[in-house]
Amino acid sequence: MNGTSIGQFAWWLSAQLNQPIVENTGLTGTYDLKLEWALDDGPTPDANASPEAATQPIFGAMEFQLGLKLEPTKGPVEVLIIDHVERASAN
Repeated sequence: MNGTSIGQFAWWLSAQLNQPIVENTGLTGTYDLKLEWALDDGPTPDANASPEAATQPIFGAMEFQLGLKLEPTKGPVEVLIIDHVERASAN
């Protein structure tokens, strides 16, 4: 990712991990980020990945390569609550 904020990176990471990521770094500005990691069930995402990336899951790769640590925490998340559903009527 080139010219991205840490907030944008957190949003992207949230989509990759399919879970909410809360950005609490306090870092501002934009960054050029490159992250290589080993998938749990397959090869690294890039054939030219470094040997270190080939053995690290995403959580270890974040800390080793970017100096960012993911920590489990509780916090507010957006939810959608559907309290009523009706079948559509024929017009």
